[in-house]
Amino acid sequence: MKIGYVRVSTVEQHEERQVVELQEKVGIERTFIDKLSGKNTERPELQKMIDFAREGDTIYVSEFSRLARSTKDLLDIVQKLKDKGVQVVSLKENFDTTTPAGELAMTLFAAIATFERKIMLERQKEGIALAKAHGVYRGRKQKPKPSNWPELVERYQRRDIRSVSELARICGCSRNTIYAWLRSSGVIIKTR
Repeated sequence: MKIGYVRVSTVEQHEERQVVELQEKVGIERTFIDKLSGKNTERPELQKMIDFAREGDTIYVSEFSRLARSTKDLLDIVQKLKDKGVQVVSLKENFDTTTPAGELAMTLFAAIATFERKIMLERQKEGIALAKAHGVYRGRKQKPKPSNWPELVERYQRRDIRSVSELARICGCSRNTIYAWLRSSGVIIKTR
């Protein structure tokens, strides 16, 4: 079976270009689409596709970066599929994993993609540092404490609210935010 895997990083992005390309060039019989970042393999449609694929099937992607962003993840996914007798073909890079040249090229392209992502993240860090130095960047706006924060802190200290997790649920924010609020309120944080 010819199986297509399509991924876009956000819900706002559109997958049509990839779907049309796979359909026109290959004639895909089944398509799995994720609208999530490729930074890890915890993607529901990716996992469904891996489970669905059977020996003799071929997975088609428009380019390897749609399958994974890191060399390790790409190699793990391809190896998992290879162990099942499933081959992987990338249209952009124009090769498949059944050939030694394809395996070598896949490793090289994955390494290049990882390198490019690291360069992009490094430039982003440098840009943020420069913006901070000029007083332009101040980071994410802090979530305001709830109006009844002093009462909640008192309940936490009396152990009516038993954990930071419970306090976070009540306030509708993350545990890290609660820890920061507690520290700024001078509260000694309880440990187990």
